[in-house]
Amino acid sequence: MLGQIESYDKDIQTGVIKVDEEQFFEFYITTWTSEDEPKVGDEVDFLEEEGEVLEVSIAGVHLKNLRPVKSRNIAGILGILLGAIGVHRIYLGFYWVALAQIIVTFITGGFGVMWGFIEGILIYAGHIEKDAKGRLLK
Repeated sequence: MLGQIESYDKDIQTGVIKVDEEQFFEFYITTWTSEDEPKVGDEVDFLEEEGEVLEVSIAGVHLKNLRPVKSRNIAGILGILLGAIGVHRIYLGFYWVALAQIIVTFITGGFGVMWGFIEGILIYAGHIEKDAKGRLLK
């Protein structure tokens, strides 16, 4: 079953999964199978039996072949042309890195342009090959 983590208390290692507006399931850290700690908002796949959660993992982790969604060419062009303001990183889903690029460009008086330009070239060269969700670029 698919859901979203509504809340998670690190101290008592218990959380709540919301399936829709009316269905909630409580889970314990002992049922968590992913390496990273649960975070509010994570999309999860969980196994439930008679209202009890038996196993929880981040949605998509069990999939072996994640289909490419974002284009390498578009990301590369955005990096080369608009990398100073992090447009290529926003396109790939790395919002905090994009914000950092905007700040660096502003603080350095425009020299941050090089960061995005170099990343655009790295995208074309295949050194940056995944989006924020871990999917390969097409």
